[in-house]
Amino acid sequence: MRHARRRVVRRVTRLAAVGGLLLGGAMAAQAAMASETPPASARPLRSAGAEGGPGAALVARLGTARTAGSWLGADGRPVVAVTDERAARTVRGAGAEAKVVAHSMDELKSATGTLSSAPRVAGTAWAVDYRTNRVVVRADRTVSAADWSRMSRVASGIGGFVHMERTKGAFTARLNGAQPILSTGGRCSAGFNVTDGQRDFILTAGHCGPAGSTWFADNGGDRRLGTTVNSAFPGSDFSLVRYDSGRAGPGADVVAVGGGKGVRITGAADPSVGQRVFRSGSTSGLHDGRVTALNATVNYPEGTVTGLIETDVCAEPGDSGGPLFSEGVALGVTSGGSGDCTTGGTTFFQPVTKALTALNVRLLVSAGNAGGGQGAASSPAPSAPASRGAAAPSAASPGSAAPVTGGDEGRTLLARLTDTRTVGPGLLVVAGSLIALVATRYIRSEQDRRAYQRHYSATWG
Repeated sequence: MRHARRRVVRRVTRLAAVGGLLLGGAMAAQAAMASETPPASARPLRSAGAEGGPGAALVARLGTARTAGSWLGADGRPVVAVTDERAARTVRGAGAEAKVVAHSMDELKSATGTLSSAPRVAGTAWAVDYRTNRVVVRADRTVSAADWSRMSRVASGIGGFVHMERTKGAFTARLNGAQPILSTGGRCSAGFNVTDGQRDFILTAGHCGPAGSTWFADNGGDRRLGTTVNSAFPGSDFSLVRYDSGRAGPGADVVAVGGGKGVRITGAADPSVGQRVFRSGSTSGLHDGRVTALNATVNYPEGTVTGLIETDVCAEPGDSGGPLFSEGVALGVTSGGSGDCTTGGTTFFQPVTKALTALNVRLLVSAGNAGGGQGAASSPAPSAPASRGAAAPSAASPGSAAPVTGGDEGRTLLARLTDTRTVGPGLLVVAGSLIALVATRYIRSEQDRRAYQRHYSATWG
């Protein structure tokens, strides 16, 4: 009986060691293959001018002294604001709708320049409203009566086309998206996955934390994601979080929209005024609205940020850094705003194209949409943004659906062990299994030798 138990133990030990060798080899091989063939490819920026469609092309052709911006009408047709009838005929001849206005873009931009040079007042924001041909200045509830009066005098000195209005909420950076990322400074959202060709990063809001901030994927601080390596705020509002593993992993081209669902991202572009857009955030989920202005300026308490996308999409604290997109095209990351998703409000976004250019990184998209990979020339994505074509903006959708992956929740033990980052542990398992095999062989030999000695002594002693 004792010998039978020993045989069973030896067999079990050998099987465990052999299994360890196979598993360790699979782990190392899986990691090696993943390092050679990442699941997502980099997509160069698509031309912002081309994304603007015929309206932007007409503005560029006629010049800012004779035009005052373009936007999408309710039927999806481009509308171009012009200052004279000759320019209007050119616009109509190109198949777009013309609207004759009193003030050119040069005048409107001069007005915003005057506002920027005035003493800064936290809680204010302004942008050019193309459709009403005026500059709209907003002041939130934190702006005092004295500051409101002073800004009103500045606006009056510019001209009657500068419109002043109060908002109920407060303009704040939405610290605390799609997938939550956490640090000691608070909670923010992962915006989009990007790469510099060597390592992968999360593109998120700059106000979420300065360079050196450490980010985790859980409240307990057990699942470390990476570290902020580049951050711009105020002035702009974007930052890069470098993955500790170096890779974004499976699902790098998908942004979460809630309920385990996601949207596949196919490229990056600039939006158009009037375009229907979608925003996802960990606090308030998926919401949609319209782009109301471009190149907006916001005076947050922490500082002034310029060049933002203004929308009527709602957002709440916790949504910062989350993605703005339409038809699967990345447009921006959530910066801040006023109001909430109960009463509504105004939300501002850092344009993703400007952030990618400034950081010298490229968007990660699925290999099927990469247009030839990281070195590919710019090419249209399969799903075009809502700003193109004659379809009404209301017909726009977030993009093609995709399952959300990432994190350890719901993963099998085998999936965790064969993670692309486990080449080191895999080799350790191989080494441990080899040691176990050698030890088993030694123990068996030693047991056999002692048994022989006992038998010899009993027979000849």
